[in-house]
Amino acid sequence: MMILVLLSVLVGLCYGLYRLGQLEVSLSVRVLVGLLGGAIFGLLLNLCSGFLGESLESFLSWTRLVGGGYISLLKMIIMPLILVSMVAAVIKLEAVSALGRIGGLVLLMLLGTTAIAALIGAYTAVSFGLTADGLIEGERELARADVLLSRQVAMQDWALPELLLSFLPTNIFLDLTGARPTSIIAVALFGILFGVAGLQLRAQNAALGERLLGGITVIQEWVMALVRLVIQLTPYGVLALMIKVSAAADGDDILNLINFILASYAAILLMFCVHGLILLGVGFSPKVFFGSVWPALTFAFSSRSSAATIPLNVEVQTKALGNDPSIANLSATFGASIGQNGCAGIYPAMLAVMIAPTVGIDPLSLSFLAPLILITTVSSFGIAGVGGGATFAALVVLPAMGLPITLVALLISIEPLIDMARTALNVNGSMVAGTVTQRLLRTRPTSNDAVETHL
Repeated sequence: MMILVLLSVLVGLCYGLYRLGQLEVSLSVRVLVGLLGGAIFGLLLNLCSGFLGESLESFLSWTRLVGGGYISLLKMIIMPLILVSMVAAVIKLEAVSALGRIGGLVLLMLLGTTAIAALIGAYTAVSFGLTADGLIEGERELARADVLLSRQVAMQDWALPELLLSFLPTNIFLDLTGARPTSIIAVALFGILFGVAGLQLRAQNAALGERLLGGITVIQEWVMALVRLVIQLTPYGVLALMIKVSAAADGDDILNLINFILASYAAILLMFCVHGLILLGVGFSPKVFFGSVWPALTFAFSSRSSAATIPLNVEVQTKALGNDPSIANLSATFGASIGQNGCAGIYPAMLAVMIAPTVGIDPLSLSFLAPLILITTVSSFGIAGVGGGATFAALVVLPAMGLPITLVALLISIEPLIDMARTALNVNGSMVAGTVTQRLLRTRPTSNDAVETHL
């Protein structure tokens, strides 16, 4: 009986979001309502978990159906969107050299902000007095440590050349299924090469080139219509995801590691401020920017997946920020696997600084900080934009610094709580990279006054 009551509340919340849509409330507002409504309802369920018993788990399986179903739909359109958008973006350029300038600036921004994020993470950990000493290992943590050690063994032969080689597609049909961790970048590179071939065809045969351009444009609009259709479901997906996260949170674990949580959120907030300063530096209002990207950040926060946020990321950049499609697609795609400010920047650096004193190393010494920032930045290549990406990054950085990985296992219980904010920062970093590139190259006249804010 209780499960029916809970399901009725869920249906009622979804109907409320539907009515807001009928009243032409903007998508960003509906997403925010879904996030707050899901968080409040999930917290209430958490507080009543003892009373609800097995009914709560049964209900959460239905919320996973809604939230997981939405994420599945987004993952469904990621590869077609990347492939078609990359081909269209390149084939519409005047010359291949323009692609090099765009890609170079995007990568420079992604890696540069990751280095800054690592520095902020290191100093924040020291400022909050964080250390690996005193953390208690439970059965769950010890079991997780064994798993991580096995993953470390599997990664011990990892090297940057091999990782970069994995970016190149050998079977595009396999990569379109997302079978490899680097499939997203592989599909993006294939789309770029396919687009370059089309660009050369346009130069050699104008008539055939125009037919090709027209066909690609039709396919792109078709895919974007599908993207917009799926994105309209975002408020419902965010609602369900937040219910699940809030209801499953462990209050004891949060209290035990509250200092680390606060330090993590402080570092993330500081990095958001850095993003704002960078935007100011290129003449773009941070107020306009953050007001426009809210839907993408909200979904990234709820889903903990930079990869799943790619469609919404591209939509926000092109429609709300006025970025050129080629820039938006490159920054969103590369930002899901390269230069993740939160997962690949802040998190590994914080852990390294926490462990350093336990092995007799001064965490603020230049001899430690300089290689830490360099290794953290380089290691951000190929970090999967999904939940758990930060753990992978830590498993790469810590052994490279000669540090043990035990601390990663000790923080497993609060990972989801922090990972939400880290993912939002990752996505914001990719959109900042796209916006800065747009402003510096002036690919298309843009002005804050002309920005569409209908999202």
